[in-house]
This record gives sequence, structure tokens and C-alpha cells, in this order.
Amino acid sequence: MLSRTADNLYWMARYVERAENMARILDVSHRMHQLPRNGDESSGTEWEPALIISGQKPSYEKRYDEFAAGHVIAFMALDPDNPSSIYSTLHGARENARAERFVLPTEMFESINATWLEMQSLTYAKLVEWGFREFFEWVKERSHQFRGTTVGTMLQTDAFHFTRLGTFIERADNTARLLDVKYHVLAPDEDRLDEAVDYYQWGAVLRAMSAFKAYRMIYRDGIKPRQVIELLTLRKEFPRSLHHCFHEVLELLEILAPDTEGTRLTGEMYSRLRYGKVQDITRRGLHRFLTDFINRNVLVSNEIAKTFYLASESQGQSQSQGRK
Repeated sequence: MLSRTADNLYWMARYVERAENMARILDVSHRMHQLPRNGDESSGTEWEPALIISGQKPSYEKRYDEFAAGHVIAFMALDPDNPSSIYSTLHGARENARAERFVLPTEMFESINATWLEMQSLTYAKLVEWGFREFFEWVKERSHQFRGTTVGTMLQTDAFHFTRLGTFIERADNTARLLDVKYHVLAPDEDRLDEAVDYYQWGAVLRAMSAFKAYRMIYRDGIKPRQVIELLTLRKEFPRSLHHCFHEVLELLEILAPDTEGTRLTGEMYSRLRYGKVQDITRRGLHRFLTDFINRNVLVSNEIAKTFYLASESQGQSQSQGRK
């Protein structure tokens, strides 16, 4: 396979996953914003973490003076000048798909193209009329449609493997970032972790990650922070957990490039997730663990770029639109 084709497919999948992740970040902030709380109703405490998670806070602060819901949603969802907005990432996904439309199944390209055409016509006024939660659900559903079409129609050749690789690299990064920031908002004192239970706020986090029902099925218990951490980091059977993502990444790299530094780094991190215990993570410090994971995920991504001559992690982060 040409490295250009591998690059297009890898980043196409990452951008679709990133669009869904932006919707999930905004969804959890929106849910928390609607919960009963004390203090100033106009407080931006629910919205600032959304910008921190996605790495968009510095660019946001250059344009806005406060963390208001309308400003944050418009910036993260619709702003064409924000390379990580839902608008920009869906545009990036569509442009990469268009470059490889003769490689992709017709249904797969049409799914991405239709999503982009609908997104392109959306204004903030239409978004308010539609409803924020309904919009977030639409983005997630379109991402699900893309992945279902990928698995259901694409030949399982190297092109398929690069597409799936992009999905799980991106998903692992987002799960770690969301858990890190939201955890420290809800439970800043790790020594009192078991006391830091806010059912509705932790429930909002689980629902935004499509993890609430999975949590209930596995633990059959009230919501406890340690168990939320375990589900999102160490439980292989949950498809958005760090363990599951790196299990998939390792299998894909062992097919594509078994004797490379990227595969070695992935296997090393996967072993920690497979054999680790949540007590070890919290004893060490969740923030430290997640920061290390995010850094290693970036290293794996950069090694993949070196091995297959793809765009690097830093290039992909800054060129969400029109990069091809």
C-alpha cells in the first residue's frame, strides 16, 4: 500500500473519532451544567475543563473573555478556524475520504460525505433550535454509522487495518484526557477518594462515555470513583477503556509491522494495562498514570508515522482541515 493511502485512511478514522470525542466532551459538560448546584449560575466551571481536555483552552482565551456555554459550544462544535472543532474534524475526515474514494466502499464514502454536507449547513441558531443534546447524539450516531459501515463493507486488508488503527489511537487519547480532567474536578483529593461520590456528576461522566449501563452490569453497585477508574482504564471488555484500545492497537501493529519500535512500546503499555490493578493506579496517583499514558500514546503514534511515512502526531493535531 502507498504511504499516502495509509496516511489518508489513518487520519480519516482519527478525525471521525475525534469529532465523536468532541461531542462526548461537550455532552458531559452540558449534562453537568444542567445539574442542581450552589453558587453562581453563570459559572464556567463545567466548561473550562472541556477546553482543557481537548487542548483548546489557549486558542479559546485569545478570542473570549469568559467560559460561557454558548461561546464554548460554538467554538468547539462549529468554528471553522478551530482545527479541533467538530466542523473542522468532519471536514478533515471527508477530505481524506475523498482522496481515497476509489479505495473505500461506496457506502463508507457516502456516510462521511452526507455527514459533512449536513454539518456544513449548520449554524449556531439552527443548533440552538435543534437542541445541544440532540446534536451531540447525532455526531455520535454518525460516528457509529461510519465504524459499522467500515466493519461491514470494507475488505479486511491493510487499508482496513490502518483505518482501525487510527480509531483506537484516537479513542485511547480521548478516554485518558476526559477521565483525567473530570476526575480532578470531581475528586481532587486522592487520599479521600472513597468519600468523593457525587452520583449525578459521576453518572454524567459514565453516560457521556456510553458506560453507564456497562458499569451497572459489571459492578451491580452504586457509583464509586475507584470502580469508574477501573472500568475506563483496566476493563478489557469495555470498548472505550484504555486496556481495550491498546489490545486492538497491539493486534493491528503485530499484523502491519511486528518488529518495530511502535509495536514494542504498545506491547509494553498493554502489559501494564492487562496486569495492573486499580489500587496500584490510585496509589501512584491517577493524574500521573494518565499523563504517562497520554505521552506514551503520542510516542506510539509518532512511531507509527515514522514506520509508515504518515503525518506525525503534531501535524495531525494542527491540520484538521484541508491537510491533503
